[in-house]
Amino acid sequence: MVLDTFTKRLRAYRKLKHMTQQDFALALGVSVAIVGGWERGTREPTDAQVEKMMHLLQVNRDDLGLSSDQTQ
Repeated sequence: MVLDTFTKRLRAYRKLKHMTQQDFALALGVSVAIVGGWERGTREPTDAQVEKMMHLLQVNRDDLGLSSDQTQ
């Protein structure tokens, strides 16, 4: 996973949806600390979490800076 691109895009798309980290975490069923870790690049989401993000943010893997062979 190209974390630098992913972290920036995740944060940007979350903000475009007018969601706080807390809103996003609640919608995905994770803690705010996990969302913060994703956005700082200290944590990587699982494939299932990426799928939920894409659905929630209405984006695809390319939009998030991911390709199908770059996830865990």
